[in-house]
Amino acid sequence: MGKVAVAFAAAAVVAACSVAAVMVGRRMKSRRKWRTVVEILKELEDACDTPVGRLRQVVDAMAVEMHAGLASEGGSKLKMLLTFVDDLPKGTEKGTYYALHLGGTYFRILRVHLGGQRSYLDVQDVERHPIPSHLMNSTSEVLFNFLAFSLERFIEKEGNGSNSQGVKRELAFTFSFPVKHTSISSGVLIKWTKGFEISEMVGKDIAECLQGALNRRGLDMHVAALVNDTVGALSLGYYHDPDTVVAVVFGTGSNACYLERTDAIIKCQGLLTTSGSMVVNMEWGNFWSSHLPRTSYDIDLDAESSNSNDMGFEKMIAGMYLGDIVRRVILRMSQESDIFGPSSSLLSEPYVLRTNSVSAMHEDDTPELQEVARILKDLGVSDVPLKVRKLVVKVCDVVTRRAGRLAAAGIAGILKKIGRDGSGGITSGRSRNEVLMQKRTVVAVEGGLYMNYTMFREYMEEALVEILGEEVSQYVVVKAMEDGSSIGSALLVASLQS
Repeated sequence: MGKVAVAFAAAAVVAACSVAAVMVGRRMKSRRKWRTVVEILKELEDACDTPVGRLRQVVDAMAVEMHAGLASEGGSKLKMLLTFVDDLPKGTEKGTYYALHLGGTYFRILRVHLGGQRSYLDVQDVERHPIPSHLMNSTSEVLFNFLAFSLERFIEKEGNGSNSQGVKRELAFTFSFPVKHTSISSGVLIKWTKGFEISEMVGKDIAECLQGALNRRGLDMHVAALVNDTVGALSLGYYHDPDTVVAVVFGTGSNACYLERTDAIIKCQGLLTTSGSMVVNMEWGNFWSSHLPRTSYDIDLDAESSNSNDMGFEKMIAGMYLGDIVRRVILRMSQESDIFGPSSSLLSEPYVLRTNSVSAMHEDDTPELQEVARILKDLGVSDVPLKVRKLVVKVCDVVTRRAGRLAAAGIAGILKKIGRDGSGGITSGRSRNEVLMQKRTVVAVEGGLYMNYTMFREYMEEALVEILGEEVSQYVVVKAMEDGSSIGSALLVASLQS
């Protein structure tokens, strides 16, 4: 009996040792898998690193490309398009005007009433609707008939008091895509961005397309101006503060414009304006420099996009793409480790993770990161531990921090070109003391990414101070322009009529 007991005891010890060995093996395997994802995160952080020295190299590259784009057509990745806007609203405009804004995700319609002084700006009946996805690859006729129908419904809601019978309504068409202008009210589409793919529209006059659709519906409305969204934001900024000389949009896509001296636009020699200046639409989404911190995720996203080898800067900083960069990082982590549990097919779908969800996860302040858990569950990833949720937040932070800091470098590049960055510009010989006596510079900023994503906004503004330095940055004011592109475009039409 004693021998049996000893045998049982020995067996129990062996079994316990075996269980312990299995447990230790599992822990070691788990640690190795955790080390794998931590290494992926570290690799991402290193690849996305944006020290101020690197940002200043991007600033210099942006200013040089701007100069080249103004010197000759095709001389730069930046198109530096003339807008034929040489006179911005001054605050004395009167009347009622309309704006239709076709953006990357939404379209807006609004009416603006002006009373002849800056304090009297009445924005009325703003309507904002998502763009039906089928329109993005339909035909020009289908797209513009839809927009004309939407304008007709908007006008029908006005009643009789908004516009006198028999008076033609003046409309600003805010069009957030690259256009080569032939006048302030006409221009041909250069290419689509932001997911639109109506190829037969390239080369067509956008204002004519809309005017034709309005005429077909019998609407007594005149397309008085064709305006890029950045130009609209600049217009509203200038209306409120004449020190506004730059406008940037951070939304689905990203772009910038600024006020340039006409004698600096070398590719259009002899260009004369009464003001001596003109607003230039940079189309900066296509900017590229070897100094931009590009990752393998950016390369893959670009290769799989409908516009590969194009819009490289935009793909690093704009709302359409940030969510997909984060998705690609999480997908790789899930493929190389099982910390996210069973593989989710949803994670393999491009653009399934939107940037507004990245913002919600990044800014989740609940103790257990419940919003992160909810969004991951929507992606087919359930019941991940808190430390994995924290890892996801960190991925969001790295991607967004890079975007915000590169956005700041882009703005600083414009300031450098026009001599407002403390250096006097790329061809100026002014001393630093002379530069510091400069007037204040206002940068108007609009777009859902900037307005709604607090961390993006804070990273951008923090980096702008870093790049410019405390001394110079006190002269630079960043102002948010909600619905600026639409309202400002209506103001431009008003300024044309006054």
